Amino acid sequence: MKGVGRSTAAPRGWAGRALAAYAGAVFVFFYAPILVLFVFSFNDSNSISRWEGFTGSWYGAVLDNDNVMNSLGVSVKVGVVSTIISVVLGTLSALSLERYRWRGRAVFDAVLYLPIIIPDVAMAVMLLLFFGQVGDLLDRLPGLDVHSGIDTLVLSHVAFNISFVSVVVRARLADADPTLEEAAADLYANRWQTFRHVTLPTIMPGIVGGALLALTISFDDVVISSFVAAIGSTPLPVFVFGLLRKDVTPLINAVSMIILAVSISLVLLSLAAQRASRVSRT
Repeated sequence: MKGVGRSTAAPRGWAGRALAAYAGAVFVFFYAPILVLFVFSFNDSNSISRWEGFTGSWYGAVLDNDNVMNSLGVSVKVGVVSTIISVVLGTLSALSLERYRWRGRAVFDAVLYLPIIIPDVAMAVMLLLFFGQVGDLLDRLPGLDVHSGIDTLVLSHVAFNISFVSVVVRARLADADPTLEEAAADLYANRWQTFRHVTLPTIMPGIVGGALLALTISFDDVVISSFVAAIGSTPLPVFVFGLLRKDVTPLINAVSMIILAVSISLVLLSLAAQRASRVSRT
């Protein structure tokens, strides 16, 4: 029928110019602070905001600062370990929720999404109380040392990263064709063979995207990490937050720029993985 359908034509005249101006203002609002941070990370001054010339010495100071490098090592270690655990548990959770029906499934589904909607401060307090009550019991488990701070960080990051990984993998599973798995079963493949050769390659882009998202969130976390970290196991974002209360120099600009660059790189990799997933489906 003529006239039925959604128009995709761009608005013209004053409406088009107004929308273009609004879009430009939004981009300036979001990205101007990043540009300012980048410029002032090369500031040849001890002031964080007063420009006195160009220098790259602050990035060298970052590499020479043992506290910064130790904090970076903690962030990388916690991010990698928590991401691996979160990917395994989150993928298994997504498979169980998307492919099977079992008693308590609805309750588990609701509980799984709680870390996404609970405020970070509330979750940080809950985790702090939890480790305070059961810390001695957890220390009895082989390979765990709650009082070191590293293990509490890993467990805390796993607690909220599982939800994000599960959401991404479930989205991929929802678009997957279940008849492929049925066809594999008809060809006498057992469940493990079906998962390995059919299901896993199908959801792999979602797993990669979820892993990169979990790594980004873990690397950027401040609130929860500041509650559960111990002395000597301070992640880099928490260390930067602590610098704001002490000696504020352009060093903090350089460190913040490094964190931002890592975060943007991980997000771009995640978007690339999701784009590859869409291309493979077509």
